[in-house]
Amino acid sequence: MLTIAHPKSTSLSFVLSRTAGVLVLFFGMVMTAQAQLSKTEKKLAAYVDAHQAEALKLLEEVVNINSGTMNFDGVRKVGQVFRTKLDALGFKTQWVDGTPFNRAGHLVARHTGKGKTILLIGHLDTVFELSSPFQKYTVENDSVVHGPGVGDMKGGDVVIIQTLQALNDAGLLKDMNILVVMTGDEEMSGDPLSKSKYDLIEAAKEADIAIGFEDGDGLTETANISRRSASGWVLKVTGVPSHSSQIFTDKIGAGAIYEASRILYSFYNDLSKEPDLTFNPGVILGGSSVEHDFDKNGGSAFGKENIVAKEVTVTGDIRAISPEQLNKAQETMKGIVARHLPQTQAEITFDEGYPPLAPSPGNYELLKYFDQVSKDLGYGPVTANKPRDAGAADISFTSGYVDMAIDGLGLGSAGGHTIHEIADPRTVAMQSKRTAVLLYRLTQQKSAPKR
Repeated sequence: MLTIAHPKSTSLSFVLSRTAGVLVLFFGMVMTAQAQLSKTEKKLAAYVDAHQAEALKLLEEVVNINSGTMNFDGVRKVGQVFRTKLDALGFKTQWVDGTPFNRAGHLVARHTGKGKTILLIGHLDTVFELSSPFQKYTVENDSVVHGPGVGDMKGGDVVIIQTLQALNDAGLLKDMNILVVMTGDEEMSGDPLSKSKYDLIEAAKEADIAIGFEDGDGLTETANISRRSASGWVLKVTGVPSHSSQIFTDKIGAGAIYEASRILYSFYNDLSKEPDLTFNPGVILGGSSVEHDFDKNGGSAFGKENIVAKEVTVTGDIRAISPEQLNKAQETMKGIVARHLPQTQAEITFDEGYPPLAPSPGNYELLKYFDQVSKDLGYGPVTANKPRDAGAADISFTSGYVDMAIDGLGLGSAGGHTIHEIADPRTVAMQSKRTAVLLYRLTQQKSAPKR
């Protein structure tokens, strides 16, 4: 498997405006009378409001601990901070050692109660390693904080903790079946993926409902009921080397570069109009000789303008909305590769990558619950975001196991995966209240709606 370094979109997709240096985030935060909330639900919301300073202090603490994926010590330190919080709430916690997949590991926590089992998903790592210049949490104003992971996704992890604290304070947590998985390699997956995601998948097998707190499109008025896949492909092409004067002859044929060009154009021509499907050739090396370094996503090539190219290597990614769409695209790409220009050969291979989380009736039903909770709290409606506006995430590994799944319940944010990452600290309380009330309502049902 090729290591997936950056499976998520880095698009700054929600509306930002600056007036006199003040950043305004339009996330529909208009409080109205909470007439639709029960007494218990009002208590949950009141707890969150009363402990907002505590939640923001926790966010600052974990953001200031570097936890780039390959900084194993930092990932473990962030995990320990959240583990201590979960221990205090009565969870049985476990640190899963990541040595078998060359990563720091994962935090897994279990609270045993009754009724439906709900899986809450976060991740501890960021894309900012120790070498990054972006290391500290800073406050610009009451609606803007900067820092590595404030949005992606330490803010979402804090929402998980504050949600559970509110439920515990109201005496509700003691009766709930809750699983928490915070992975340590979401930004750059461990290898093999079967070991890296084993504990997450096992938790999904137990769960009825999965809720992810990864950032989506950065908007708090949307949530993800689907996530596109993220996996890689490698195309290798060979031709017959010769003096360029002999190109196109029966003996020499077209050469490797022409064949690679034909294949890539055919990918574009045959598949680029498919809704929600993308495939990107990220690196191409071609010439008389090629040395490709998969670990560094680069390499070198040698050739001359008067020599027919002998070889080409292309690496890229592919993202699809469903397993069916992914399989269809891969088969189409294989068919294109199999049609060779004269005297050339080519092969394409695909790695396993992140699977898609397809939109399902259960996911739409869960979004309806969340939308109603948001409106009852006075935050307005929540709609499904566009699949192209958010990338892959760990919740995709719950696909096929849970009855309902939703993601993107992290903070209002922008600039993820860049040194310009920001988040709106007010959305910690918003998302914590929404989630606490959602979990309360879901666990009051006698049985979980099934797909």
